[in-house]
Amino acid sequence: QCETPAFDQEGSALPDRMQEFRIERLKEMGCNAYRTSHNPPTPELLEVCDRLGMLVMDEVRLAGSGPEFTRQLEDLLLRDRNHPSVIIWSIANEEHRIQGTITGARIARSMKRIVKRLDPTRQVTAAMNNGGEGNGFTDVVDVHGWNYIAIGNMDEWHKKHPRLPIVGSEEASTLCTRGEYADDPTRGYMCDYDTNAPGWGRTAEAWWTFYDARPWVAGGFVWTGFDYRGEPTPYEWPCTNSHFGIIDLCGFPKDNFFYYKSWWTKEPVLHLFPHWNWAGREGQEIDVRCFSNCEAVELLLNGKSLGRQVVRKNSHVAWKVVYESGMLEARGFKGGRVIATAKVETVNESANLILTADRTVVRADGEDVSCLTVAATDRKGRPVPIADDVVRFDISGPGRLIGTGSGDPSTHEMDKSPVRRMFNGLCQGIVQTTRQDGDIVVTVRADGRKPATLKIRARACRARRVVV
Repeated sequence: QCETPAFDQEGSALPDRMQEFRIERLKEMGCNAYRTSHNPPTPELLEVCDRLGMLVMDEVRLAGSGPEFTRQLEDLLLRDRNHPSVIIWSIANEEHRIQGTITGARIARSMKRIVKRLDPTRQVTAAMNNGGEGNGFTDVVDVHGWNYIAIGNMDEWHKKHPRLPIVGSEEASTLCTRGEYADDPTRGYMCDYDTNAPGWGRTAEAWWTFYDARPWVAGGFVWTGFDYRGEPTPYEWPCTNSHFGIIDLCGFPKDNFFYYKSWWTKEPVLHLFPHWNWAGREGQEIDVRCFSNCEAVELLLNGKSLGRQVVRKNSHVAWKVVYESGMLEARGFKGGRVIATAKVETVNESANLILTADRTVVRADGEDVSCLTVAATDRKGRPVPIADDVVRFDISGPGRLIGTGSGDPSTHEMDKSPVRRMFNGLCQGIVQTTRQDGDIVVTVRADGRKPATLKIRARACRARRVVV
């Protein structure tokens, strides 16, 4: 059984390389599986999962036994059954009206027969959000899909159905906004401390601690890996996208990324937050936390120790620190020695832009992309985590700018605009190649800041045929 975590994520039309970019981000966090909620994935996503070693729960859009429903299910199975990344088929998600009924059981049997006829090698599940009590899908599926531990009593259910495996088909719905450390309904932001979840959800620490303590549960899929457009819970317009992601729209990690990485990977993790730029709050207490898998963490403010704390499994450590400018440093210990350090500093206003790319060599096939990150630093080269500079992207050579972003869930800026305001010190551009090889030169500028330039090499290749 898979006892390690997994993810689901909504998506839209995008260059094929972006599928790889996203799966790489999830794997960096320690994620080992992906749920295609709530529709068949693009084939290119499955090809990436095959290549990178990401397990997949492949899900059909609608549950039903009529001709159109069965045709869609058959098409999905025939298209995807030869992908080794696919480990289980999901025939439904939160079918409230039928999932616990005799009618639902009949529909599920019809769908399961189709699955077993076309692919007898894999198991069948359905994502249910009623706790799974009573008749219905539970009587039919090979694996019970459980949506949210806040709904129903999983322990009691397991006692009644000890032989039916359970997978957390959807969990968390934790609400966070990258780099924000207080809820702000006016601007549409949620604090990044892993403290907020809607009534049906749980914080990252709460749900994962629950699952990790139950070896008879085969891991869980978090809602969601990345933020997405729509569902700006608990806010409404003019907020424009969700706060559920562990990673924002641009692929920039929120703090919870490092909670999961602490407990889903073996490498030492020591993540200290929040930033240390709180002008006007001198003398007030700041909630300081560390996500870490070290045995203990010591916190120092301007060289003075504020104490060492033992890190409990699947938990975090925290201090109330009276703010004064300077440097906050964390030291992670294992076996009595320091194995990791992290620091945040009070910095000056932004003076420079730093431009980096996830790939500096790309294919000149008219499709490949490079994801650019623009960060603000002060005159000493230190990141400025509260910078909101307006950045302009200029491209020359055989490439084009196809999008910009910042991860701000409340922005109304155009995603195709070459001008983008930073959100908490970062923004992003995406450059796509043409079919001509050569150097793509990217320059980013902001008023009063030193510009930054980067070259991306577009190598000649055999491009696939397209109709223009």
